[in-house]
Amino acid sequence: MNKKTMLKLFKDLNFKRVSGTDGEKRAAEYFKAYIASLGLKSVIETFEVKSGKVKSASLKADGKEIPCRGYRGAKSVKELKAPLYYLRANDAYSLSQCKDKIVIFIGYLGKFRYEDLVKNGALGFISTNGNLNEADRDIDDRELRSYVSEGLELLPGVNINIKDAEKLISSKPKEVCLSLQGETTIDTSYNVVTYIEGESKEEIVITAHYDSVPLSVGIYDNLSGSLALLGIMEELMKTRHHYSLRFVLCGSEERGLLGSKAYIENHSDDLETIRLCVNLDMVGTTLGNVIAVCTTEAKLTISLEYKGFISCYPLSVSQGVYSSDSTPFADKGIPSLSFARIVPNDGLIIHNRYDTLAHMDVDNMFADIAFISSFVKEMADAAYLPVKKAIPDDLKERLDEYNGRKRPEPKVS
Repeated sequence: MNKKTMLKLFKDLNFKRVSGTDGEKRAAEYFKAYIASLGLKSVIETFEVKSGKVKSASLKADGKEIPCRGYRGAKSVKELKAPLYYLRANDAYSLSQCKDKIVIFIGYLGKFRYEDLVKNGALGFISTNGNLNEADRDIDDRELRSYVSEGLELLPGVNINIKDAEKLISSKPKEVCLSLQGETTIDTSYNVVTYIEGESKEEIVITAHYDSVPLSVGIYDNLSGSLALLGIMEELMKTRHHYSLRFVLCGSEERGLLGSKAYIENHSDDLETIRLCVNLDMVGTTLGNVIAVCTTEAKLTISLEYKGFISCYPLSVSQGVYSSDSTPFADKGIPSLSFARIVPNDGLIIHNRYDTLAHMDVDNMFADIAFISSFVKEMADAAYLPVKKAIPDDLKERLDEYNGRKRPEPKVS
């Protein structure tokens, strides 16, 4: 792959690739065709995704309309009227004030936050997105994910821009009114899978998600990782390796890592042969520090740090759980790691309209491809892959927290 091809790929795929939409399907077919042009065969594996469609949604404060978007998959309600409560913290007292209120909070709705709302008697919820310092008033299209609400009562909810949230909270309304009408739907999503046979049936899996969120064309998050995967594929197909290689372009990552979860579910009989998962999620930007997060034994972090030094490739390596498609593999006991080039908070450009090609650096893309290709090649050519196929106990605990099986301990500052 050269710079001209890289830029063409970025431009050809510069459209929204939202899970379960024609855009996601179009991208999957484009990837399959491009991989075929390399002389490799890929397959598109479909999987169903439970979703929802919002027919109408509204939010009023003392009769004044506030722009909002209803949560897909949330409870339909004709006209819910209640006092507003701003949930600032998750201590017992603050949560006790949720009873019989419509609760507003800043940011996303996670599993434990939703559980707290239900168990403390909230009637409905309002989440937020956006930046107080940006001019736009975009409102993200969100859903009440099934694993978030599993086993709990459904509540109605809407999402609003944080600028409207600030005004709403400061106005101290006597009453808010929330209305939501929706229905459950089943969408089709797509994984694109390519296999390169090695001397051994044991394999290394390389993953990247290509779907975007509704507000974004997702150039950085994560078309960059998907194109890096293609670059690595093109480099590693040149020679035969000891370990086989499987490349998975995952759909529906933005809806809860659903593509990688579907791949694991549909290939459960093959998991014993997977020795390592290498994931790419957000690389190649002008700004940002390169990181590698390893859900593996500590030895790999040391090895990667040394490799970074030797390669003159600044790299911050840590043990942990990275919120991307490496994590479902790690949860099945497969050592996994994710590479990313993390943009500082001052330049945060994910999940919004600002995630564009303007922030990418093609030279950095090729630097990331070169380093990660070299790492995967060393692993693939090893007579015996040295990474122990086991997840340390402390990381198993963090996987339990990430997957909602265990509530994290409160952080003390």
